[in-house]
Amino acid sequence: MAYDTAILFRDDSYLKTIDATVLAINERGGILTDQTVFYATSGGQPGDTGVFVRSDGSTITIAATVTGETKEEIIHVPAPDQPVPAIGEKLSLRLDWDRRYKLMRMHTACHLLSVVCPFPITGASVSEDDSRVDFDLPDAGVTKESVTQKMMELVNANHPIFTRWITDDELAANPGLIKSKNVRPPTGTGRIRLVCIGENASVDSQPCGGTHVATTGEVGAIHIGKIEKKGKENRRFRIRFGPLPEGV
Repeated sequence: MAYDTAILFRDDSYLKTIDATVLAINERGGILTDQTVFYATSGGQPGDTGVFVRSDGSTITIAATVTGETKEEIIHVPAPDQPVPAIGEKLSLRLDWDRRYKLMRMHTACHLLSVVCPFPITGASVSEDDSRVDFDLPDAGVTKESVTQKMMELVNANHPIFTRWITDDELAANPGLIKSKNVRPPTGTGRIRLVCIGENASVDSQPCGGTHVATTGEVGAIHIGKIEKKGKENRRFRIRFGPLPEGV
């Protein structure tokens, strides 16, 4: 049996804690609730961690969050040897916000990189300190200094970031919205979530289910730490927090 969870981070990435009711415990001990603020691993962004607080004040540590049979089924995976809540039990779900916020900043930085480097994306991975985006790019012809400068121009412009929904048909009519070369956003539910940057999406608009900051300025100082050759026509750009080190 599949369960649908109300996924609150899709409309508000800044929710840090909510109350929820346990719907089920799966065969591996994963906890399913009626609603959640925990992002499940998808699209290169890792799932959230945090704690569930019970009515007596005791806690259940959540080590990972994944999807189940569908993208709407969110499974919270407890760390080893954690207590098991009862079906129908009320819990307070609390994110590890420091980690989530770093991931939000990094994921947005990856989108900014895709604006500066408008090439087909062949892979991506978001992490707290060192993220990567791979491009179908035969000859880089760019430097980490030039890309860093252009990304920081977008950061410093403090563009607004927002989401909007379009239909499957609208996406089909605008294939240029899809930047990934190999992966297509899931269709069939009737709507696709876009993450937009700039007034009226003037900077960027692309399908994405991840969590992002509200303005590009929140990303803070970032730089390209390395550009790696990963094949004849594949270049990997590594994004790191902080200014570009001098002389590196």
